[in-house]
Amino acid sequence: MRFTSTPRGARLARRLAAVRLDAWGIPYGTGPHDATVLIVAELAANAVRHGHVPGRDFRLHLHVTPDGRTVRVEVTDTRTERHPRRPAAPKDADGTEETGRGLLLVSGLATRWGWHPRPDGPGKTVWAEYALPASRGALCPPGHDLAAHERTAPDTEPHRRLGEAQAR
Repeated sequence: MRFTSTPRGARLARRLAAVRLDAWGIPYGTGPHDATVLIVAELAANAVRHGHVPGRDFRLHLHVTPDGRTVRVEVTDTRTERHPRRPAAPKDADGTEETGRGLLLVSGLATRWGWHPRPDGPGKTVWAEYALPASRGALCPPGHDLAAHERTAPDTEPHRRLGEAQAR
């Protein structure tokens, strides 16, 4: 999905990712759900803060691998000259800084992450993968088939559920 390269766009990307994960059987309040949503939040915030080009959106692609073991998050922006660097623990930090820890969090939560040039235009894609627990049964309701749900779930489902949540 495409989002405006604004703080509001980053918040919406995070919310829609949370709804989608829940619809896929990775429920709210579980470690995998919360970790993946935090990864989305950090990558989207970085796309807005460091990858912003006036008048250009950023894209979020979220999917579960076919084997159901990994959630992959991809955030694409249109800024070519700024590339993410591998984070290091802050030196001489007193803990009061409010920025600079996003990729440190991503690297701590994700199984692996990286970036590559955007294949269809200027910019880059920053991606992260989160390994789901070996026992998917603990995350999915009895009889839930993640692959079947993904094939039959309408694209409007996250929008409907987000609207319901906002109405409350």
